[in-house]
Amino acid sequence: DFVALTLEKMASGGIYDQLGGGFHRYSTDTYWLVPHFEKMLYDNALLALLYLHGWQANGHPLFRRIVEETLDYILREMTHPSGGFYSATDADSEGEEGKFFVWLPQEIDAALGPGLGRVAKAYWGVTQQGNFEGKNILNVPRPEEEAASELGISADQLRASVAEARTKLYEARGKRVPPGLDDKALTSWNALALKAFAECGAAMGRQDWVEAARKNADFLLRELVKDGRLQRTWKAA
Repeated sequence: DFVALTLEKMASGGIYDQLGGGFHRYSTDTYWLVPHFEKMLYDNALLALLYLHGWQANGHPLFRRIVEETLDYILREMTHPSGGFYSATDADSEGEEGKFFVWLPQEIDAALGPGLGRVAKAYWGVTQQGNFEGKNILNVPRPEEEAASELGISADQLRASVAEARTKLYEARGKRVPPGLDDKALTSWNALALKAFAECGAAMGRQDWVEAARKNADFLLRELVKDGRLQRTWKAA
């Protein structure tokens, strides 16, 4: 029960990227709200497996969704075409910690329009005063049913609207200057990610994840075994 509660709170907090999936490096407070915004491959590989095991233990649909979003994030943003996985993305962009990830209410309204914007702000706890240096780290501070009741809609309607808002806000965020990418591939971290893709892919019937694991194994054997010795790090020329 302790583990399940912790997983729920982490997935609802700002330590989790509510738009793009994947976890930031750590939380700076006791509420999982304000993270150090760097994202690390090894954190996300290990957490994907932990959420998989949580889902296998209690069937919580939230845990399954977090596995899907986290591994899909790695495939989309942290994978070299040759099959290697990148190491990390920076915490800051344009010289500011978290600038890529935080929102003003008017930015959300501009991206979504007033109707969908109202739903998104209620769901992700967005306020005029903000929760981080005058801006908002998206998080889920209360149960879906409570937000839906306040908005006068059903929980199913809320989930559908949030899914639409997530896609549109992710696209809007993609127009910002992104954090820097640490594009080296570390053998040990790649091995953790390979394990996550293989096990989660087998357990959840995602053949694309199994193929990503296989492609990564081929990459490691091809690029990181030299003269019978396993090398530690690789970077594209």
